Amino acid sequence: MTSGFDLAFPRTPIERLLRPFQRFAQMESSGGIVLLITTVVALVWANSPGWEGYRRLWETPVALTVGGHVYGLSLHLLINDGLMVIFFFLVGLEIKREMLVGELASLRAAALPIMAALGGMLAPAAIYALLNARGAGEAGWGIPMATDIAFALGVLALVAPRVPTGLKVFLAALAIADDLGAVLVIAFFYTGRLNVTSLAVAAILVVVLIVANRLGMRHPAAYALLGVPLWLAFLTSGVHATIAGVVLAMVVPARTRIDTAEFLESSRRTLDDFDLAGEEGSGVMTNEGQQAAIQALEHNCEAAQAPLLRMEHSLQPWVAFFIIPLFALANAGVHIDASTGSALTHVVTLGVVLGLVLGKPIGITLFAWLAVRLRVAVLPASVGWRQIHAVSWLGGIGFTMSLFVAGLAFGEGSELLDAAKIGILTASVLAAAAGGVMLHLARDRGHPAEAGPPTPSQ
Repeated sequence: MTSGFDLAFPRTPIERLLRPFQRFAQMESSGGIVLLITTVVALVWANSPGWEGYRRLWETPVALTVGGHVYGLSLHLLINDGLMVIFFFLVGLEIKREMLVGELASLRAAALPIMAALGGMLAPAAIYALLNARGAGEAGWGIPMATDIAFALGVLALVAPRVPTGLKVFLAALAIADDLGAVLVIAFFYTGRLNVTSLAVAAILVVVLIVANRLGMRHPAAYALLGVPLWLAFLTSGVHATIAGVVLAMVVPARTRIDTAEFLESSRRTLDDFDLAGEEGSGVMTNEGQQAAIQALEHNCEAAQAPLLRMEHSLQPWVAFFIIPLFALANAGVHIDASTGSALTHVVTLGVVLGLVLGKPIGITLFAWLAVRLRVAVLPASVGWRQIHAVSWLGGIGFTMSLFVAGLAFGEGSELLDAAKIGILTASVLAAAAGGVMLHLARDRGHPAEAGPPTPSQ
């Protein structure tokens, strides 16, 4: 998270050394850049003499023992079913924040991105389903439905850094609504046989979490301790384990303990106490009064910030720069051999490519136009239909969530999974390039007064 405040004291040598990395991390495009680099590394590694080592690495068995129960997972599944829970937890926090105080908080504000996201899910799924109806790849209809928010916003920041703020907000809200849709699709359509006992345990844990929230539990560690058994319950329930992350996010408190006025009044009194205690000792370490004032100020800061925001800000760099790149490294490595050429024309590959590259812009633009035409939504300030159409192409970058759904649809080691991965990678490159060109063309032309969405020829 960027900050508009400068330090009032000189930076230490280590802070000066790390400053360039901090500036990079604060860039809107940084997460997408790291994700792109790890994807390239995965592809190069999977097509190098070390290909067998790449494959064996992710098949490394990992055993998780809880009491008398032993859960055997490969390293690949530990990442997809374990670490990705944290990613879904962050997605859940973002969805909850947007629904409470963000672009999805009011029906009028939420109508445009929600309608656009709905169209951006239905059109790609329909195109894929038409091509794969009653075929071996039929189960993959959910693959082209999702948008990768990190890649999409990263491309937007790189190719069009001066677009109206409303356009960036629209794309972010669209991607978050899209994530919510993807979570529901995974929960309802990509589940195994349900284990009623595990689901009952999960339900009890959710009730405990809700009660803890009502009682005022705010420390992240407490939610983590209850989140682990919740994850284990989902892991054995038949509902995909990552849904536990979204469920946990929904019960994290979004309220502050004190409001702005109370924070200012209490903090000023505390600073006055700190100043008055200055005579007690030569430094803070020997001054009990100043130490007490600092602790009180820390308590005030904690009380003035919602746990939801603190957790979201704390997890953002870990997810953006570790979990998602690691997921890409483990999942994006497609081994290219003599059969790859035929995979490009495989019906699954074509379904994914056409769904993402054509279905996304068509569905997003059409449903956004319908929302405005029906007067349930309005375009953001200074944003025209050419710009909406341009960012709709970025919606075709379905990388992270699409790879995740592909793994659920086809399972590891499947030829269909390889075809889906090739389609996802191809579509994401095409969508990013097309979106960049469209944004450049729309830079000086977009105007809110335009009558409707542009045709594909525009």
